[in-house]
Parts: sequence; C-alpha cells; structure tokens
Amino acid sequence: MTIGLLITLFLIGFVGSFLSGMLGIGGAIINYPMLLFIPALLGVGAFTAHEVSGMIAVQVFFATLAGAYVLRKQKIIHLKLVAYMGTAIIIGSFAGGYGGMLLSGKIVNLVYAILATIAAVMMFIPKKGMEERPVEEVTFNRMIAVIAALVVGTASGIVGAGGAFLLVPVMLSVLKIPTRMTIATSLAITFISSIGAVGGKLMADHILLQPSLVLIVASLLAAPLGSKVSRLMNPRMLQAVLSVLIVGTTVKIWSDILMK
Repeated sequence: MTIGLLITLFLIGFVGSFLSGMLGIGGAIINYPMLLFIPALLGVGAFTAHEVSGMIAVQVFFATLAGAYVLRKQKIIHLKLVAYMGTAIIIGSFAGGYGGMLLSGKIVNLVYAILATIAAVMMFIPKKGMEERPVEEVTFNRMIAVIAALVVGTASGIVGAGGAFLLVPVMLSVLKIPTRMTIATSLAITFISSIGAVGGKLMADHILLQPSLVLIVASLLAAPLGSKVSRLMNPRMLQAVLSVLIVGTTVKIWSDILMK
C-alpha cells in the first residue's frame, strides 16, 4: 500500500466515522461512494464494488461500536427496540453480506443507489411532536420494527452497510422515535447488523486486510468525537445535515450508474 493510498483511506474513514458518531449512521452512506471513486480519481488506487462493500462492513462495525460506547451513559438508547430490531437485522445482514457475492459489481452499486434513494425520500416526511421524551415513555410497533429491520438488514448487507442510513428515517418517520434517541439507538442496532455483514463478507472473501485496518484506526478515533459533537447540536440541525448527505450521495451514485 502506498503512502498516498494510506492517507486517502484514513481521511475517508475519519470523515465517515465522525459523521457516523454525530448522526447515528454507520458511515456507509458516505464512505461507499468515497471509497469507490476518490482513490481512483486521485490515482492512488482502485477498488471494486465487492472490495468496497467488504471494507465498509468492517468500518461500520468499529465506527458504531465506538459511537455507541460514548453514548451508553446518556440513557437514551432504547434497549427494547435494540433487542427487537437487532435480532432481525443481524439475520438479514448476514444473508445479504454472504449472498452479495452472487451479484455483479453493477448490481451492488444499484442496490446502494436504491437504498439511498428510499432513505432520501423518507428523510423529508414530516416529523412532529417527537422530541424530549424519556425512554420509558417511548413505545413502538413491534411487528413493523422487526419486518423493517429484516428488510433493511438484507438489502444493506449486500453493500456492506449496517443499514443505519435507512434505519434512522424508518425510526424517525415510521416508528416515531425522538431524534436523539434514534441516533443513539440506531448506533447500537447498526453495530449488531454489522456483525452479520462482516461475517458474510468474510465468508465471501471480500475483505481486504490492510485497507480495512486503516479504516478501523480512523473509526476508533473519529466516531467518539462525532458522538460528543452530537450532544451539542440541535436535533433539527442533525436531521438537516443527514438529509443533505443522503440526497447528495444519492444524486452522485445515480449519475454514475446512468452515465455508464
């Protein structure tokens, strides 16, 4: 691995993991297109869609672990929701992570684009009267939570994602979970999901060791910083930042798919 590629991977991992901790996402929504396009654009390296999905799975695992660890003492993680959605999502993410090897790189990119588009649309669904409620007062539809987690886990496992960029809008718009609670809880659920995704990618032999190690170091440094910044930001500002990121990456990935 060249110095140029090492620095590029570290910066990509740092940015994605910082946003992961701040917004309650695994970072895949940002890192997938960056890993796919930036190294090649700079001429320091190039990765296939399958290789990127493998690295993303590893990065999401460590980013969400570090982010959730920082937020654990705030008592805003909805443990019952983690139990229901976490159980369903790890089954789906393992199936998607391993089954992804049966798909072409173009199909993997297409799955990512479809997921990002759905997330972008859901982020603009009105959300009212959900803030500042203690965990014990927040209820949710268990059936919808389980089905949503299973579907998100399977689809996101294909691209190596933990699925948080879909889980967050689902939890906000469908399950009506408060924003800060959604961010903290989605980190815990995405960590569980990433276990299945990493297992599937390992069995499919899609994980590159050295690039993944660089992303791990970046994740452990950046995700806790993002989680601390999250506590200082207004919930509406957090939603706005996430919306912009999702829409931007959706436009980018679709433009590249349609232009090829």
